[in-house]
Amino acid sequence: MTRAISLHDVSKSYTRGVRVVDRLSLDIEPGEFLVLLGPSGCGKSTVLRMIAGLEEIDEGELLLDGEWANDLLPADRRMAMVFQNFALYPSMTGRDNIGFPLRIESPGADPRPRVDATARMLGIEDLLDRFPAQLSGGERQRVAMGRAIARHPTAFLMDEPLSNLDAKLRNHLRAEISGLTRKLGVTTVYVTHDQAEAMSLGDRVAVLRGGVLQQVGAPRSVYALPRNVFVAAFIGTPRINLLRGVVRAPLDGAMTISLGKQYLRLPEPLCLDHQLLRVQQGREVIVGLRSEAVRIAKPASARPGEVHITGLVEHVEFQGHEVLVHFNTGSRPAVVPDLEAPRPAVRPARRRRREGGTVLDRLRERAGALRAGPVVTLDDPADAGPDPTPPEGRLPGDLIVRTTPDFELRHGMHVPLLVDLAHLFVFDQHGDRICPAPARLPDLEE
Repeated sequence: MTRAISLHDVSKSYTRGVRVVDRLSLDIEPGEFLVLLGPSGCGKSTVLRMIAGLEEIDEGELLLDGEWANDLLPADRRMAMVFQNFALYPSMTGRDNIGFPLRIESPGADPRPRVDATARMLGIEDLLDRFPAQLSGGERQRVAMGRAIARHPTAFLMDEPLSNLDAKLRNHLRAEISGLTRKLGVTTVYVTHDQAEAMSLGDRVAVLRGGVLQQVGAPRSVYALPRNVFVAAFIGTPRINLLRGVVRAPLDGAMTISLGKQYLRLPEPLCLDHQLLRVQQGREVIVGLRSEAVRIAKPASARPGEVHITGLVEHVEFQGHEVLVHFNTGSRPAVVPDLEAPRPAVRPARRRRREGGTVLDRLRERAGALRAGPVVTLDDPADAGPDPTPPEGRLPGDLIVRTTPDFELRHGMHVPLLVDLAHLFVFDQHGDRICPAPARLPDLEE
């Protein structure tokens, strides 16, 4: 049996009133594999522990199969947790570690048949008589997973189970976890800060920042349509190129996005997404370009929707099957100061909305609640000073392009580039995506 898990406006605070989880609402379907993704300290493990019953819920409610479960004891929730540090008893063999929870649940029953069946499923029959100190990291994690599987739980809760393993073993166990959970059909909530794990494992990915849910959806949709610049930058390897730009929309000329020394000319007739950028006339925005949205080619070979810029080669990363080229295009990178920090910068407190407030007041309040603070705030273009990123902390160049090893590029070469505007992201000064336009505009009555 598997179960549905629902969190409605759940909040959790620790010392000094800091909210580790802030009004989180999330519905997990029976049998679904959901990944909680975010930087270390953003509240992922706290959410998992509240679902397990290891942490109390300060506000909101937890529903298991539609029934209120805030005060339900952990043992009554029939969930199994797999920890980052394996949490095996050092004085017990693998067989005893797997069978220990079974002996606690049914003192008079013989746990050996279920232990043996679980060991066969995981291929660890030869590890049952060894102690944890005699096992490698991967073997310990398999025994820990066996202990969880043998209980026949209604949900698996996995708290970064592969973080302590080397890269090759992580990839191998990642495939094993995916196959096992789909074979068993058990609801799984998986916590990780590794976006490669999230994208390869999850049916859906929920991105957290500062305890606030930023976006939830299928891995493909979260990658293709990030809600804000934080989601766009956190998901994807190499990281998305984020450049500061200014929208120019003259009434008698073509619309462009200035990137400093160069500009992107938007093709005419303008598509609907590009038409909506007119309201940003004269404002500074953040331009996002994935590495695959730019290719090395001459202007004559441009396809419909591609525009030409040039780049100066500053660094070449040979990856074997591909090459990552760092270009200097004369643009200013957009800095997201708290991208890797667990919590966003503190916002000034919003004033209480007066009764009968305007529609604009309600929209501002709703947008602020969804963001939990601006992801990044750009300076006014007229007052913009030097780039605040220290030279030692900045990657070479301002644009990374993924290409094939066929190109022989050297430092200092001027190279023609074609930008595919169909894969152009534009974010406003607070980091919210404005192009492509959000699929759902806020309801004025909400």
